[in-house]
Amino acid sequence: QWALFAGSLRLPFLPTRAGLGSGVMDVNPSLKTVKSPYTDGEELLAVPAIRLDAAFVHMNRSDTRGNAQYLGPDVYFDDLFLAACEPGRRFVSAEKIIPTEDLLKEGTFHTLKINRSMVDGVIHAPNGAHFTTCEPDYGRDESFQKAYVDAARDPEAWKAFSDRFLSGDEANYQSQVLSWRAEKEAAAKAAKEAAK
Repeated sequence: QWALFAGSLRLPFLPTRAGLGSGVMDVNPSLKTVKSPYTDGEELLAVPAIRLDAAFVHMNRSDTRGNAQYLGPDVYFDDLFLAACEPGRRFVSAEKIIPTEDLLKEGTFHTLKINRSMVDGVIHAPNGAHFTTCEPDYGRDESFQKAYVDAARDPEAWKAFSDRFLSGDEANYQSQVLSWRAEKEAAAKAAKEAAK
């Protein structure tokens, strides 16, 4: 977070006490310390900035200009990802694209962490955070996450999973997820009938 914040401020680093007196510098020898220029002379850890080549975040709502709203419990670092990226490659996708004046109908101004000056493009992407969560629009798809993890354990299973779900565009992905869910429900129903 501190590295993204430094990047968003266009600073080379930000000082922090976090990590001092721990093994952080042992496992990351590229980290450096700096001495405070003030009378305290305190030694601080200098966290180097992270600058992103591109940023793509998903929100609950957005207007067409990129003023975007999160309605869930946490915005994560989405605002920092956009702020730490050079202009021209910053994108927000949203569950719904709505008129600007409707952005406060579902949440207070505190939910508007993304403003149009941080965004270069807006994409309408219903269910765009699948298989993770986009509360309150939908929660995690745990059964699909399990299928993903199971497939990742075996090269052949991963190829089949990738060919089915990841080789096409977003519309294909969403269509295949719906088909997969219907197949899973049909199999569960058939197993229940067979057990009678």
